[in-house]
Amino acid sequence: MYLELTDISKKIGADEVLSGITLSMEKGKVYGLQGKNGCGKSMLMRVICGLVLPTVGEVKIEGKILGKEFSFPPSVGVFIEKPGFLDSYSGLQNLMMLASIKGQISGAEVKDVLKRVGLQDVMYKKYRKYSLGMKQKLGIAAAIMEKPELIILDEPSNALDEKSEEILWQIVGEEKERGALILISCHTTETLEKVSDEIFRMDMGQIKEHMTV
Repeated sequence: MYLELTDISKKIGADEVLSGITLSMEKGKVYGLQGKNGCGKSMLMRVICGLVLPTVGEVKIEGKILGKEFSFPPSVGVFIEKPGFLDSYSGLQNLMMLASIKGQISGAEVKDVLKRVGLQDVMYKKYRKYSLGMKQKLGIAAAIMEKPELIILDEPSNALDEKSEEILWQIVGEEKERGALILISCHTTETLEKVSDEIFRMDMGQIKEHMTV
C-alpha cells in the first residue's frame, strides 16, 4: 500500500482536531474526503503532506515514516487553501519559479500544464489581475505540473464555472490513469461520487464512514 495512516490524532491546545484516524490508500485511485467546514479535512491533508506533524500516530509512504525517515513525501503535488503566488509575477512566471526549485520540468512543460487547466490565454497576465477562478486553476496547475505520485487537492472546484469544473475532473481522471494517488476534499458527496473510487466522510475530526463508489 502506498499511503498508510495509523491512529492519527492531532491536538491544537486543548482541542483535538483529528482523532484516531486509520486508513490506507493506493496509487491509481481517487479518494474523496467529504465533510463540512471545520471537520478536519484540511488538517488531515496537511498531516499527509508533512506540513503538520500528528500529535499521535504515524503516516507511512511506501513503508517509510513521514517526519522520521523523511520530512515530506518524495513526490507530492499540493493545493491547500491559498497558494503563495507572487502578485507581481504572471501565472507563467510563478510556475516557472516553482519549477526551478527541483529542475524536473522544462518551460515548455510548464506552458503545457497551463493549457491543460485552461490558462493558456492569460499565462502572461499578472497574478494580481487573476479572477478567483483563474487563481484556483493556477493552484491546480502547480499541484500537477511535476507529475507527482501523490496529488492533494483541497476544495479544488471552488470558484470554478461549469466548464472549468469539467476540465478539472477530466484532469483528475488523466492523473489517475497515469498512476497517481489523488486525494480530493469537498463539502458534498454528490460531487465526489463523480470522480472518486472511495470516499471517507469526516465529522468532528474522525472518519465516520468509508464508502466504495
